[in-house]
Amino acid sequence: MRRITKFILLAALAVPVLAAEPADLAAEVRAAVQAFNDAYANNAVEAYFDHYADGASLFFYGERHDVSAYHDEWAEMITAGGGVVKNELSDVRIQVLPGDAVAIASYFVDYALRTPDGEVAESKGFESEVWQKIDGEWKVVSLHYTVVADNS
Repeated sequence: MRRITKFILLAALAVPVLAAEPADLAAEVRAAVQAFNDAYANNAVEAYFDHYADGASLFFYGERHDVSAYHDEWAEMITAGGGVVKNELSDVRIQVLPGDAVAIASYFVDYALRTPDGEVAESKGFESEVWQKIDGEWKVVSLHYTVVADNS
């Protein structure tokens, strides 16, 4: 009887430890999402693109984009004097999928971009990303960005 009681007690103590694990993983993903967006907001091209997995699937402004072509276009725009002026996230949600190696992040973005000729365009969007833990690092394997109509 004592063995059964000990087993039940140990099992009960293990439950909070197991329950904390998804929250820890969600915190890891949230930190990766923040670092990804900080690099973007700071126009740090290489730091931003380091968050993408090779061959990631990207969809924004109505079409698919190749990561390497996007990298080249973005680097060229930054070099020419353009860049992000504002990239503010809200309503960030993180969902870690079973298996603990894939997560979905979604959030709204208040965004402003300065073109190389100095014009600034503002928009609000909704972004969803699929993150995968690859070789111990969270990487974006899929990103979808959609402009949201201003209903104010």
